[in-house]
Amino acid sequence: MSHNLQGKTVIVTGASKGIGAATARAMVDAGAKVIAHYGGDRAGAESALADAKPDQAHLVQADFSDMHQVERFWSEAIEIAGKVDVLVNNAGIMRQSGGIADPIEQWDKVWQEAMAVNVHAPARLMRFAVQSWLDAGCGGAVIGIGSWVSTRGSSNPGAIAYAASKAAIAAATKTVARNHAADGILAYVIAPGVVRTRMSEESAARTGGEAAVTATLPMGEWVPPEEIADLAVYLAHGRARHLTGSTIDINGAAYIR
Repeated sequence: MSHNLQGKTVIVTGASKGIGAATARAMVDAGAKVIAHYGGDRAGAESALADAKPDQAHLVQADFSDMHQVERFWSEAIEIAGKVDVLVNNAGIMRQSGGIADPIEQWDKVWQEAMAVNVHAPARLMRFAVQSWLDAGCGGAVIGIGSWVSTRGSSNPGAIAYAASKAAIAAATKTVARNHAADGILAYVIAPGVVRTRMSEESAARTGGEAAVTATLPMGEWVPPEEIADLAVYLAHGRARHLTGSTIDINGAAYIR
């Protein structure tokens, strides 16, 4: 089944690599106008959107550890597109240190950064999006790219702040779903397992190596970012209205609940 997103404007945060780059490409392929956020890697975002038609993709830089830049990012997105129909909250960071065994200074720094980038920034964007839809009397969709660590914890001791932050923004997204379903506002959480991204590769290096991680997976392979992107396109279309509020696991049967 094809999903035509022509006429829709989609924000994809963290669009320069991994899941975000794959999702931005998939949204463009489906015909959406894409506002692609990137932090520092403009070349990666440009590569992800190289096949976009003229005026179909717009790159906007912002440091999501700074709430002023988050607000500027939203303002620029509205100035470019006039409206936003779908917000894909994908951008996130996972430091490889900052666990219980690390110095308290490192612990504090990593927790503060994780909460700013992984919770406060996407929550602020979600607030802006939901307010805009309520003001316009129209529907919209939030698609949060979460993680299985929000329900099972992380095997990487340095990722404790990351796991906590992913749980926090997932709960916020579900709260939007519960309170605004009658307004036509949909909200979903996609919870991937081990995805073929640089972030997962760095984490695997701290938890026994890639081969050891792969050996725990029933399919014997990592999730391709493109599968998550395809799911995001399906949700963006709006057909899956009664999935709102759901956490959708995509991990190759590695974690079944």
